[in-house]
Amino acid sequence: MTSSTHTPSETLSAAVTKQLAKVLDPELGVSITDLGLIYGVEISNTGVCVITMTLTTIGCPLFGSIQKEIEDRVMELEGIEDIKIDLVFEPTWTPERMTKETRIRLGLD
Repeated sequence: MTSSTHTPSETLSAAVTKQLAKVLDPELGVSITDLGLIYGVEISNTGVCVITMTLTTIGCPLFGSIQKEIEDRVMELEGIEDIKIDLVFEPTWTPERMTKETRIRLGLD
């Protein structure tokens, strides 16, 4: 018999990250995780999920649609009671935050 070394919060954080990978940037058609826009996921004991993220540009006009999709996807998960998106611009996003595969796909590598 094997025992898990992951706490329920870590397992739920991984599930949130998996859901975030389904959220596509509307302009690029690439997941926000592959773009490197997600800086962190934390879940409180009460099921509040705080997602720290950035955008490729300050004032991105598409953030509203990205935010709604994040909320819709993450709220599908059992154990998530509320979502807070902490939008930050430090550290500044750069293309180096993208996965190598995404940089190749977009012709940057």
